[in-house]
Amino acid sequence: MALHHLPHSLRALGDARAQAVLRVLGAALQAVEPAQAVRRHMHREGDTLSAGGQTYNLRRLRHLWLVGAGKAAVPMAGAVADLLGDDLSGGLVITKYGHGGAQAERLRARGVDVYEAGHPLPDAQGVAATQALLERLATCNGEDLVILVLSGGGSALLTAPAPGITLDDLQRLTAALLACGATINEINALRKHLDRVKGGGLARLTAPAHLLALILSDVVGDPLDVIASGPTVPDPTTYAEALAILERYGLTAQVPAAILDHLRRGLAGERPETLKPGDPRFEQVQNLIVGNNLQAAQAAQAQAQAEGFQTLLLTTYLQGEASQAGRFLAALARQIAASGDPLPRPACLITGGETTVTLRGNGRGGRNQEMALGAVADLAGLEEVVLLTLATDGGDGPTEAAGAAVSGTTLARAQARGLDPYDYLARNDSYTFFAALEDLLITGPTQTNVNDLAFLFAF
Repeated sequence: MALHHLPHSLRALGDARAQAVLRVLGAALQAVEPAQAVRRHMHREGDTLSAGGQTYNLRRLRHLWLVGAGKAAVPMAGAVADLLGDDLSGGLVITKYGHGGAQAERLRARGVDVYEAGHPLPDAQGVAATQALLERLATCNGEDLVILVLSGGGSALLTAPAPGITLDDLQRLTAALLACGATINEINALRKHLDRVKGGGLARLTAPAHLLALILSDVVGDPLDVIASGPTVPDPTTYAEALAILERYGLTAQVPAAILDHLRRGLAGERPETLKPGDPRFEQVQNLIVGNNLQAAQAAQAQAQAEGFQTLLLTTYLQGEASQAGRFLAALARQIAASGDPLPRPACLITGGETTVTLRGNGRGGRNQEMALGAVADLAGLEEVVLLTLATDGGDGPTEAAGAAVSGTTLARAQARGLDPYDYLARNDSYTFFAALEDLLITGPTQTNVNDLAFLFAF
């Protein structure tokens, strides 16, 4: 795995150990490289396109449209376009700013427009791109196949506000939900009830066309209705649940009046519900997971074993407050150091999932950096131990860092510089803390996105 610079905590291990660690992390990302993930699940022989056990006769189709949204949408779309060749009718893909790259130009040359837009907050470019996507699909009928490539970030990038809801309303709501520590399931339950494409909305808008969704999962447990807010699947949540989430986090008085009005009208039956299980419009829809956090974690484990580590994939369901998750991983490090349990040295313990951060300060950082910061004090003094936290998309929160590295010497190094980790935690300023110690993990955009991974190494 390429880093913009080698974090201090890795340099201190020596080159051979540092390179072994990087190979483990690199194996995780390579396993969920978006184009390869698509190619593993979609194949073509002559005029027959197959995906997940289902086949499509291309000669019986009038149009083949390629659309998509997410941080990995461009490489995923590129793989599909290569398979379809001259049979591709065109399409449109929306990705995060800075994630288009040279592949975007190749797609444009094939008649697939590529837009870049805002994430994690939706912006005007995303709304305009979504409207253009819907206009592109407006003439679809039962002789058309729409192939959707979907990945993390799709909820923000694929945005079509419900009537009466403005972009500013959605931005304010999203910011409040991200700050209060709400889970992605809760955030997306609200999004689905405020948007025309989410919660099965894209299936509604493309019917009666055939719809094939190729999905790179960035949600713990891979619930299809939560990934990118489920534009192609039934939605089990309701207006009542959406309102209950606002009440649970004390946000009812903070969100825009138009949002409360819309949700309450929906609860009263004055707004249409999201599409539910059993709706006939899903009969023409196929949803296929092509990559997830478990695949990345398993690939990392296999590489760690090849490097000579004793390994344990503890869980890919790690959730909760990020700093507390960091303390939990530090506790495991102490257990390994004290007793060789649950792993003897040399050890590599791997977790995956998605934690949350409740914002109490105005610092910079993301959940992976905050998790690492939470571990600093509890790792202090341990020898030849390092914890690395990684957002698999390369962007942890609103920063250019993917995560951070922590060792048993981090606390002493911080104190020598006058840095108090508890003070930085209180201000949610993990980025500044690790930047000062040269311990940020900076990969640049990886163009994949399957949640977060954490690696605990004990040599």
